[in-house]
Amino acid sequence: MAKHPLIKFLALGTVAAGAAAIWQLFGNELKSLFTLKRLFPANPSHDDGEVWTMDVAGEYYFDEFLEAGGAANDAELISFITRKIGKGIIPTTIEESDITCSSFMARAQDGRPIFGRNYDFKRTNTCIVRTHPGGGRHASVSTVDLQFLGVDPAKGVRGPMDRMNILAAPYAPLDGINDAGLACGIYMSLQGGGVDEHHEMYSVPTEQSTGKPSLTSTTMLRLILDYASTVDEAIELAGRYDLHDSAHNSFHYMVADASGKSAILEWTSPTLEEDKVNANRELKVIFLGDPVYVLGEEEREERFQLITNFILCEPRYYTSTSEMLGIERYRTMQEELDATDGIVADEGAALEVLQSVGQRLYNATHGDLEPGVVTVHSVVFDLKNRKAWWVPNEHFEEPLYWQVLSV
Repeated sequence: MAKHPLIKFLALGTVAAGAAAIWQLFGNELKSLFTLKRLFPANPSHDDGEVWTMDVAGEYYFDEFLEAGGAANDAELISFITRKIGKGIIPTTIEESDITCSSFMARAQDGRPIFGRNYDFKRTNTCIVRTHPGGGRHASVSTVDLQFLGVDPAKGVRGPMDRMNILAAPYAPLDGINDAGLACGIYMSLQGGGVDEHHEMYSVPTEQSTGKPSLTSTTMLRLILDYASTVDEAIELAGRYDLHDSAHNSFHYMVADASGKSAILEWTSPTLEEDKVNANRELKVIFLGDPVYVLGEEEREERFQLITNFILCEPRYYTSTSEMLGIERYRTMQEELDATDGIVADEGAALEVLQSVGQRLYNATHGDLEPGVVTVHSVVFDLKNRKAWWVPNEHFEEPLYWQVLSV
């Protein structure tokens, strides 16, 4: 028997009302998901994961996150994201892990400040994320490792829940540049630990408790990208918060701006023994040109700045190179930049410096990191022109893979 026209009308009305309610609740989130697209598929033969892009539509509630006091751990961060982005209905996932990477700050031949970064990890999937929150906050482009948002590294983005989890991407940047020409990256610092019974290196996460609002490792980077225009502003902002490193690890940061100023931000204690009590750590800043300490010897470099995975400020934490993860990469970049008097001719030359410490070749010849680690992505930031040259998994010789991004 055919349905009465009134019943059909009421049924359509109910569907329309439901769709309108969903749009009212998840409008910005759905707009963001409509922009989510895959740039490159996975290629297991080269250990390539998928590469995605997404433009975040409108607000992602970071100002509310800060007003609420931030988060002191991943559980608190997940609770906030589920409540705001998932509307308390859809659970989200976010976590952090070891980030063994390399960066340098130098100048191009024409004087432009150039910031280069490798992200080293086991095969994973990534997303290039654009944000433009408005309200006096900076637009930015950043890179996110999708496994930290619950996407299986082996399977990639497969279902609606994976896509919903990607909406938390603004809270998990690994590096990025904003529309003021300020760039920042995060790196494992391997502090307060040593070598365990399995001969694996470990560290003690920073857990400050001074009574300030709290931020986790990647939300500290989001704070800097959203609110800082200069290195000095980034340092001042970082000092307002207690840092709580995630994933049972410790991290430090490099930040640089369009003027060519750069700095390394580290949270340390006066002695190694005190550093094992992670709540006692305080923010220390090393500017380009300041002395750093490698094996107890003071080094001063006026032309460029480097960072890998060991602490560079005082106190002198280390007694041998075996305790300094990334010292070989540090020295290799140093040699590359010394050879050109600290100048990278252009973005291509900057990528060559990053290629010199790419894990595909470097790990095989130096035994730098554990087997299976690759350089997931490399990026060169042109801070004057607010651009980024982004390359996945050491495809340095294949320009078809290069992404030129503007903020």
